[in-house]
Amino acid sequence: MTKDLFKDFDPVSAKAWKQKIQVDLKGADYNDTLIYKSHHGIDVKPFYHREDTKLVSVKAVSSWDVCEKIYIENVEKSITRANNVLTRGAEMLWFVIPNDSVNVKAILDKLNIGDKFIYIECTFLSEVFIKNLKDLQQSYNLKIGVDVIGHLAKDGNWFTNKDEDHSVLNKCIGKDILSIDAALYQNAGANIPQELAYTLAHINEYANHFTDQKDLNFTVKVSIGSNYFFEIAKLRALRLLFSTLAKEYNLNDNLFILAHPTKRNKAIYDYNVNMLRTTTECMSAALGGANAIYNMPYDALFHKNNEFGDRISRNQLLVLKHESYFDIVDNAADGSYYIESLTQQFAEKALEIFKQIEMGGGFVQQLFDGKIQQKIKDSASQEQQLFNDGKLSLIGTNKHPNKQDVMANDLQLYPFVKQNPRKTLIEPIIEKRLAEQLEQERLKNEAK
Repeated sequence: MTKDLFKDFDPVSAKAWKQKIQVDLKGADYNDTLIYKSHHGIDVKPFYHREDTKLVSVKAVSSWDVCEKIYIENVEKSITRANNVLTRGAEMLWFVIPNDSVNVKAILDKLNIGDKFIYIECTFLSEVFIKNLKDLQQSYNLKIGVDVIGHLAKDGNWFTNKDEDHSVLNKCIGKDILSIDAALYQNAGANIPQELAYTLAHINEYANHFTDQKDLNFTVKVSIGSNYFFEIAKLRALRLLFSTLAKEYNLNDNLFILAHPTKRNKAIYDYNVNMLRTTTECMSAALGGANAIYNMPYDALFHKNNEFGDRISRNQLLVLKHESYFDIVDNAADGSYYIESLTQQFAEKALEIFKQIEMGGGFVQQLFDGKIQQKIKDSASQEQQLFNDGKLSLIGTNKHPNKQDVMANDLQLYPFVKQNPRKTLIEPIIEKRLAEQLEQERLKNEAK
């Protein structure tokens, strides 16, 4: 027999809760004391109630895949590594292809992949290469990462020129061809409403270009930050916004989200803390509804790819999935008044920014006008100041640093923004970590 535990208790209204809080504050101002004003433009209240929360319907994701990222330098070594990680828990592969000399078919034919997803990211644009990949889709579950707009935003130039790039895209367009690199915006310092709006506007450029294509599937690569509940709500808001856009173009709303931890809050000092950051970020991705999650190794900033770092990062995901059961419940965040409220607010604020972008000529035009870049720089500057002032803490970096920690002789990779002056059509959007300046100062002091 089921007993209703709440029938003997009178419901408490939001007004009654607030009155009780104000009494307990003993004269202190409610807004000044308990309202947290985030740099994302969202005010966080001390409590949330169903009276003032609008529940939103977000498409459910039944499970998520553990993804492994492999940069193809040596084909035989890549095949060996891919088969190895597939036997050790990887459920999806993300191949980064550096040039059109790579024989992808030779790789795929030697993989024990079954019907698992393979995401292929090309760092170049080739009509012949993409068409060959499309032919392979008949035998393999391939998603092909073509994103000429993302390349423009990150590099500052088209692959060749606008007309040629779009001509190749027109000839190669298909169901699982288009990819959106939304991680660029977050890693460069965009706040969450901006990140969502730029992603939506980015997608809209393609949807508007291919109005006669009704069978498009989009893959969106999303970077996940450390604000646990905000990031859960961000992914939910992304699905909500995409569903709205898809209805306008009569597209299906099968958005494939490939999530991975942000680089923005990672550090080279006290680097083991990176494992704690990536763990909570992957948790947010799982609860927010990502289709696949790639976990960046804790030492990826400064070490070359290594077996230990890859194994630890993969095992973090396996623990979340198979020991913490983060893949059992569909839409686990549904019904949480706090997350539901954040989802709605992020979606509304992002939609406002999106409308402004469209009124200004669209996403590409706004890139050429420099407005997107300036908005991101303004947001990044605000967040950087919070970090510099100690109001945004990175443990082991600007909070409780280990003064005995030295890194100068342990850097296999250059972990800072690389300077490469060259002529570009637009100002590229530059990814930059919060700790870079502080770390550079520490490295200089090590040399003294």
